[in-house]
Amino acid sequence: MEPKPPADNPAFPVTQWSLIDRVAATTSAQQRTAVGVLLQRYLPALRAHLVYERRVPADRADDLLQSFVSSKVLEQRLIDRSDRLRGKFRTFLIGALRNFLIDQHREATAAKRQPQDGSVAPIEAGIDVPDDADAPSDAFDREWAKQALTLATDRMRKDCQRWGKNEVWGVFEARILRPSIDGAEPESYESLLARFKLTSSSQASNVLMTGKRMFTRYLRDVVGEYATGEDQVDEELADLRRILGT
Repeated sequence: MEPKPPADNPAFPVTQWSLIDRVAATTSAQQRTAVGVLLQRYLPALRAHLVYERRVPADRADDLLQSFVSSKVLEQRLIDRSDRLRGKFRTFLIGALRNFLIDQHREATAAKRQPQDGSVAPIEAGIDVPDDADAPSDAFDREWAKQALTLATDRMRKDCQRWGKNEVWGVFEARILRPSIDGAEPESYESLLARFKLTSSSQASNVLMTGKRMFTRYLRDVVGEYATGEDQVDEELADLRRILGT
């Protein structure tokens, strides 16, 4: 799979604990560190979901997410209740956010007005939470895919630099990444030969194939940190292709 937009293992072992498992199994201080990493990946997607799909004003979306993280994710250890065998973590997270929004609306409504019959005003009177809101929205999916691809490309770039594989990163960036992100023309093999002191176009082509394989491994690494088993990793990668139209 080739990227469109823009931890350090080149390969992901399936027996490695996922980030979600590490959050659930650690002490409070360690949990906050792991949650911070996890939320770095999901908060932009959750914010996009609120702003673009639920039409929540941006400043209110930020306040809601801060409250959601504080009360549900940290204080009530929301991650402990996730079950990877029951489905995708991002679906679980969207469902938890939906329930949080319902609770917030009900509390606000009850504080303002309590009808004589004891009922609460309908949820539709506040934040837009449709019947299918447990499913990740298009805005959420797009931002999630962008975060996954950005993490994969960042890890690949850093490791190529650390391992002295600048030609692998450079050829991949020039032939795949920049054209995908910026719409630029792929750099010619002739230019790449001179820039990286390669001996032939076939060598440059082999370097590019190496870069593609490396990127695929890094992407599986990123996805594998919140998926379980190869089947679910493959399913998440298929979702990425669908979301990005590749």
